[in-house]
Parts: sequence; structure tokens; C-alpha cells
Amino acid sequence: MASSFSGDETAPFFGFLGAAAALVFSCMGAAYGTAKSGVGVASMGVMRPELVMKSIVPVVMAGVLGIYGLIIAVIISTGINPKAKSYYLFDGYAHLSSGLACGLAGLSAGMAIGIVGDAGVRANAQQPKLFVGMILILIFAEALALYGLIVGIILSSRAGQSRAD
Repeated sequence: MASSFSGDETAPFFGFLGAAAALVFSCMGAAYGTAKSGVGVASMGVMRPELVMKSIVPVVMAGVLGIYGLIIAVIISTGINPKAKSYYLFDGYAHLSSGLACGLAGLSAGMAIGIVGDAGVRANAQQPKLFVGMILILIFAEALALYGLIVGIILSSRAGQSRAD
């Protein structure tokens, strides 16, 4: 039985696993960061309701993490087409590592944003001078996910370079 498939038949499994890992782990980080900092905003809003809109910054920053995972998942999934171009294990592993790099970086950044956002908005309600410091810490936590996105893009671009077709 002739098949139009070229490359390793199990390789797309690893590529799709990478796309799923990027989206799932990044969204887990986004969800945790949103929930944890949202609890802090709600708690702070009881004491100082006028600061609620100013304290939404950690929630927004956590939400961006899911977008990073979506970007990598789309890049990976568009690169998997074994009937058009040979797809080898190297390519699958490159896409898997790309997804894991972005996803796990997004998960860890989401945890950091959630913890800092929760404590930061509560502290900001008691001492407004802490706002700038909280924002700087949140930016550095968000940068961790951005590093994962950049490494994920670089790793996914390596797919297709294993052999000269």
C-alpha cells in the first residue's frame, strides 16, 4: 500500500504535543496569575474602591501570557504538514521543545505575576508609593514569558533544517 506520507510517521505526534504544551501551560499561567491577582484586587477594593481600576494591571499582564502560547501553537501547527514536506523526528522534537519552552516560561511567569499582583495591590492600598515598584516587578516577571516566546520562535524555526530535501 503506497502512502504519500514522507518522513517519520511518529514525528507529527511530538510536533502537535509541542503546540498543545505551549497553549496549555501558558493558559495555566495566565489563569493562575489572573485568579491570584484578581483575589487581591477584590480584597483591596473593599478597603479602597477608588484604586480598583489602577490595580487591574496585574490581571491584564497575566492575560497576555495566554497570547504568547497561542502564537507559538499557531506557528508550530502551521509547520506540521507531512504530506507537503518531509517531517522528521528532528522537526517534531524542535516543535516539542519550542512549545515546552514557551509554555513552561508562561506558567512560571503567571505564578510570579499572580503572587506579586496579589500582594502588590494589597500593599498599594495601604502605601501608594509602592505602585511603581510593583509595576517594575511585574514587568520583570512578564519578561520571563517573553524570553520563552523568543526561544520558542527560534526553536520552531529550526524545524525543517535536519535534512536537505
